[in-house]
Amino acid sequence: MATLSLTTSMILRKSRTAIRPRAALNQEYKMRVPYELKQGQSRRFHKLPSGLNMEVIFQEGLKHKSSDERKEESQIPPLVFVHGSFHAAWCWAEHWLPYFSQNGYDCYALSLLGQGESNDPAGPVAGTLQTHAGDVADFIQKELKLRPVLIGHSFGGLIVQYYVANMRSNKIQESGRLHPYLAGAVLVCSVPPSGNSQAVWRYLFSKPIAAFKVTLSLAAKAFQTSLPLCKETFFSVSLEDQLVLRYQKLMTESSRMPLFDLRKLNASLPVPSVNNSSTKVLVLGANDDFIVDMEGLNETGRFYGVSPICLEGVAHDMMLDCSWEKGAEALLLWLSGSDKEVANTEKSLPIAV
Repeated sequence: MATLSLTTSMILRKSRTAIRPRAALNQEYKMRVPYELKQGQSRRFHKLPSGLNMEVIFQEGLKHKSSDERKEESQIPPLVFVHGSFHAAWCWAEHWLPYFSQNGYDCYALSLLGQGESNDPAGPVAGTLQTHAGDVADFIQKELKLRPVLIGHSFGGLIVQYYVANMRSNKIQESGRLHPYLAGAVLVCSVPPSGNSQAVWRYLFSKPIAAFKVTLSLAAKAFQTSLPLCKETFFSVSLEDQLVLRYQKLMTESSRMPLFDLRKLNASLPVPSVNNSSTKVLVLGANDDFIVDMEGLNETGRFYGVSPICLEGVAHDMMLDCSWEKGAEALLLWLSGSDKEVANTEKSLPIAV
């Protein structure tokens, strides 16, 4: 999630053997409240060049019987999901992995280092924008045969943006950590390319109470102990309290260390521009998002020259919210190439290109 670091200071002052099943690792759960997988899902681990293991929750796409359909399905791109702060692979496994699996897509949800059941790196934070994108790239390069669609939520969306910006980077290629090409990129309630600093100022001057609540919830991690604050930050008011409580416990256990050093992160932004990129990008937002405001959504759309889609009646945690189907259906339409239908499902926000 987009932790508002500036507000805090102002207010508070290719080997396929790399993926291995859990039994082969013989390790205990890192989360004290482990996520129980759904039918058809498996938990695997991808070994990174550092020697650390990254959790992957996999669900195979449903296959049809006819030979023609099998041939068509062999070209369906896999979907790779990247979470944001305080979350892990489980947040996609709850609803979206079963949904897209039923629609024929092989689905891979990753837990970034220091999150979920992945290993912890040395140091006080899980990594940088560069290292997280590099870990995602290593998984794609070694584990997937087809170009995937890379899907990122909140800060995971910022990681996806950095990945896309560096697919053609000579510097990245020289480092040996290639960013394989993608079939597409999807930014779900994503932190915009410039980061969250501008949103901080907007909140401070236009919504001071909301600014304080966001800071209390995220920077001070009060969402972990306050059910009402957790609901207001991440979910719709109509989501049942028992579900909010369950997700609250999983979020509390998901992040053993901060995803980033936010000061260093902000110093590395904005994300490099992507001139003449052939990668299709979907910018998907939520009208009731308490963290990423409408201007942040529009900024991301302008950056990629696309009209963002804003879904009504959906909150920041789109993939877990009570109306999770809205986001999944909009994404499925986009994946099938029905861009006009996606725009007509909800509001398509006008932007200046």
